[in-house]
Amino acid sequence: MKALVKTVAGPGLTLTDWADPIPGLHDVVVKVAATSLCGTDAHIYRWDEWAQRRIHPPRVIGHELCGHVVEVGREVSLVKTGDYVAAESHLTCGACFQCRTGLAHVCKNYKILGVDRDGSYAQYVILPENVLWKTDPNIPPELACLQEPIGNAVDAALAEDLTGQTVLITGCGPTGLFAAAVARTAGAATIIASDVSDYRLGLAKQVGADHVLNPKAYHPEQLAAAILDITAGEGVDASLEMSGNPEALHQAFQAVKNGGRVTLFGIPTGPVTFDLPNEMIFKGIRVYGITGRRLFGTWYRLAGLFKAGLNIRPVITHSFPLSEFATGFELIQSGQCGKVVLFP
Repeated sequence: MKALVKTVAGPGLTLTDWADPIPGLHDVVVKVAATSLCGTDAHIYRWDEWAQRRIHPPRVIGHELCGHVVEVGREVSLVKTGDYVAAESHLTCGACFQCRTGLAHVCKNYKILGVDRDGSYAQYVILPENVLWKTDPNIPPELACLQEPIGNAVDAALAEDLTGQTVLITGCGPTGLFAAAVARTAGAATIIASDVSDYRLGLAKQVGADHVLNPKAYHPEQLAAAILDITAGEGVDASLEMSGNPEALHQAFQAVKNGGRVTLFGIPTGPVTFDLPNEMIFKGIRVYGITGRRLFGTWYRLAGLFKAGLNIRPVITHSFPLSEFATGFELIQSGQCGKVVLFP
């Protein structure tokens, strides 16, 4: 088969011939219908410091996918040949304290598809049956392959009920855009989105943001005043920090009202200093860290959101055959895209 492989320790990827997968007793071979680019994959493509520590070539990368089951191991019972599936990318151990107490999403020993084992940037991928998610066949591949990253946004946005609430989303990369769409579908009253890219703020409007703010157009005090004005002087009920940018992190905490909540998904590139008493303690807020999806509660919730009319199509701005992967990564680097989908 053809696969996109990190063949050596260095920048770039190679489209090459790769051995066809052979399933073990509890494994399934999936013919990939669509797979989407992720920021994690961009780190691997650039071969930054994180990738140098984490990736051991050769490795087929990619972890956001959908496709059809074409072969099953002898003891597989959860799916059958022909099933249309997506996949959870976090492969948990099932034995640690977290896995045994309903907290498998923070398993101490989890492995990641496309990082610790060969992934989805290929014509076929081999997966344990217990990470597969049977998908509504009415959801087209370019949307179905996004269920894993949308799940991050579902967990971030719906860590608490958003119905009738005011929400600030800082960072309108794909997951921030998904979070805006989720908040809209879940009944948020007012959604404010901030980002330094006018292009991505335009996408935020398309998926449901009521107000968009570019921090480059404001002094910090003016930005805080604009949010207070939108919320009648109260501040937002919930801040969803999706960027990891230190200024956006402070904005998220400053904008939330006393007794509100802040959800953190964006990853800073280094340590961040906070005014802990005034930004958190004295405000009596709740803070949630988000890593992946709740297994498999988030997936069930997302299925319901799709039935409720979740609209994430505007986020898919580009699609290419697998052979044009470099163009996709260039778009991610430029920031002039939403989600990029590849078709093997």
